[in-house]
Amino acid sequence: MRFKLFLVLFLIWGLSLRAEEVKEPNVRGAFYPDDSQELSLMIEGFLKEVNPPLKEGDIFALILPHAGYLYSGKVAAFGYKLIKDKPYKTVIILGPSHYYGFKGVSIYPEGFFRTPLGDVEIDKEFTQKLLSKDKEIYFDPLAFSKEHSVEVQLPFLQKVLTDFKIVPIVMGDCSYALCQRLAVLIKEAIGERKDVLVVASSDMYHGYDYQECEIVDKLTLTYLKNMDPQSLYLGLKEGKIQLCGGFPVVTCLILAKELGHNKLEVLNYTNSAMVSGKKIKGLWTVGYSSCIIDNEKGVEMLNKQQKKRLLEIARNSIQYYLEKNKYLEVNESDPVLSKNMGAFVTLHKFGQLRGCIGNLVGDRPLYLTVAQMAVESAVGDPRFAPLRLEELKDVEIEISVLSPLKKINSIDEIELGKHGVLVRRGFRSGVFLPQVAKETGWLKEEFLSYLCSHKAGLPHDAWKDKDTELYIFTAEVFSEKDLE
Repeated sequence: MRFKLFLVLFLIWGLSLRAEEVKEPNVRGAFYPDDSQELSLMIEGFLKEVNPPLKEGDIFALILPHAGYLYSGKVAAFGYKLIKDKPYKTVIILGPSHYYGFKGVSIYPEGFFRTPLGDVEIDKEFTQKLLSKDKEIYFDPLAFSKEHSVEVQLPFLQKVLTDFKIVPIVMGDCSYALCQRLAVLIKEAIGERKDVLVVASSDMYHGYDYQECEIVDKLTLTYLKNMDPQSLYLGLKEGKIQLCGGFPVVTCLILAKELGHNKLEVLNYTNSAMVSGKKIKGLWTVGYSSCIIDNEKGVEMLNKQQKKRLLEIARNSIQYYLEKNKYLEVNESDPVLSKNMGAFVTLHKFGQLRGCIGNLVGDRPLYLTVAQMAVESAVGDPRFAPLRLEELKDVEIEISVLSPLKKINSIDEIELGKHGVLVRRGFRSGVFLPQVAKETGWLKEEFLSYLCSHKAGLPHDAWKDKDTELYIFTAEVFSEKDLE
């Protein structure tokens, strides 16, 4: 009898974890009209009313509110109007969990989401590339049972796009590392596709002071425009800024930067007090913004041929030195490679660091800097024994071409993953290349503390000292495997 009861309960529990073939809406008739014609006309009205600046390139991501349409619909329309009739085939919607407390990420695996405008199919092929890859990324139907953050984006998408599928994702309590892992999985699933749109669903300030709302949201928008996901995550944890969809937005920024998209633009901002005209202290106030991340990538300093040439110079220089114990004479006529620029050469053997030395200053032509730093990385890095000739075949060469140094007055100017940092106090100095932040996952304060203590031989908190100088730079990083 007990076994039968257990079996029945197990079957009921198992069925409850299955995805419904059609997920019925949670907030139709509340956040947006229940009548399809009324809903359609409302969205069309919002789209006609707004005039966002036209964009020539494609848009990679939108950050949009998820409140009731009467409050935030017009703000959302700024972003949706820019993607109208674009050929997106998959839309990834990242939303927060408002009602169900859980740790991790829930992804709806298959089926359809229903709205008054019809059913939207889930991209099962895409969701399967994300599920079963990480123990904190799974499907929990309870995350979707009452949630509206994904749902309210759907009618707008149905009005501006055709023939698309969705990837519904609700995020619970997430570490920064989990946001990173989710972003990497999505990146791998996207691959070379250009028809994928990301929507991060998030409102902003929540509180009872409309004046505080404007102050806090202004600061939050500054964080967003800086596109520094680690600082954004830390700011949210410390309560400096507010985004109810903070983890989805952090993940969106990490993903965008992983794919080379570094420009975020705020299209519009408002709050519920401004919309209602009721600027009264003690009245609940919520902030709304519409942001885009477009497909504009940073301008590369070097083309593919120039990168290949530098890698060739680096390998030939190392081999010549190991064979003859003297430097190879290199000549180069390319005007870009002949500019005075700083560079680092990094060696990896079987994926492990085998040497890294560079010149930050850029006091000689780039091709000569690379030739010299390649040899120094092979035989002059004090952390490693000199490279042997027979090892060279197993070594992968990576080159980081550096921009000029820029002195900064605040660590807020540092964008991890984009900027390398030089710390200097007296005769002591140390440097981390931009890729260090990506490889370690450190937050900004960790990054700076390790830089001071491990690279410069300074106290770990020396970066806080007014006598300590901080400089930032960018790097164009490429390796032999990138250009195979």
